[in-house]
Amino acid sequence: MWCASCLASACAGCTCNLCTSAASAVSRRSARLAYCGLFAASLILSFLLRQFAAPLLKHIPWINAFDQTPPEEWFQMNAVLRVSLGNFLFFAIFSLVMIGVKDQNDRRDAWHHGGWIAKIAVWAVLIVLMFCVPNIVITIYEVLSKFGSGFFLLVQVVMLLDFTNNWNDSWVEKEERKWEIALLVVTVVCYLSTLAFSGVLFMWFNPSGHDCGLNVFFIVMTLILAFAFAIVALHPQVHGSVMPASVISVYCAYLCYTSLSSEPDDYECNGLHRHSKQVSMSALILGMLTTVLSVVYSAVRAGSSTTFLSPPSSPRSGKDTLQLQPPAQPDAWPTVTVMKKNACRSQKPATR
Repeated sequence: MWCASCLASACAGCTCNLCTSAASAVSRRSARLAYCGLFAASLILSFLLRQFAAPLLKHIPWINAFDQTPPEEWFQMNAVLRVSLGNFLFFAIFSLVMIGVKDQNDRRDAWHHGGWIAKIAVWAVLIVLMFCVPNIVITIYEVLSKFGSGFFLLVQVVMLLDFTNNWNDSWVEKEERKWEIALLVVTVVCYLSTLAFSGVLFMWFNPSGHDCGLNVFFIVMTLILAFAFAIVALHPQVHGSVMPASVISVYCAYLCYTSLSSEPDDYECNGLHRHSKQVSMSALILGMLTTVLSVVYSAVRAGSSTTFLSPPSSPRSGKDTLQLQPPAQPDAWPTVTVMKKNACRSQKPATR
């Protein structure tokens, strides 16, 4: 019995050490993915609080400081805003701490890649503290976040455009007819989806017998932008492709849908008021997935960039020495080339 207990303790200890080592190795090599995981956790927490935290917030006096209790939707939005503010402060603080870090020799780089237990603790404390601040602070943050959310939508468009351009270039470089046909099929499907989606939006948000000019304006503007993207992409000075423009058109149609579906349930031009709960839930889940994917893709792309994030090469390397010390006479260039070739030959191992 004693031996079994010791063996179980040893196995548990080895497992914990293995998990800790693996987590530290992953955090050192993929810190950007760990930050994205923390951001995804905040989204999940916001979703859970939005669904279940309203009854609890009603019992907090500095939050429910009204003569008449607001509707439940107000408490749901307030909970999400408080989590968002704590998340914003966490990433803003670490962004300020990392200002000026250019390579891994900086001591602050260890703060970026390690100390995840402390980071998670700070993140949790900041979110909890946000539920202790008065409503006026959250109201100010709500106003500012509207401008920030618009900027983030532009960032999402840039990330999507970057992804589609890489996708287009990878298929074009294959120089095979089947890949060209595949690009054409994807482009046609995207534009047909945009037109079909816009037609559905006309039926849902422009019911007969009602004056819904604002909804019609947004839907028509989406169609105009879809054709404008194609014209700009085909312009000779742009050197673009129609396929990325078609994907952006579908995304704009989706943004139009999310904006129109967020209209009040009792609004006469909102034809989805009978299915408001299903629509809001589907739009929320799809928006969360889009946000997580865009943040993860931007982090991976930024982390793999060889232009901005790669550490500067050492000035002692041979290539930098040749570039920093060019020969004074043109006749010396062949000598440098021959010496470099001979050095490379001398470093080759014997094949005998």
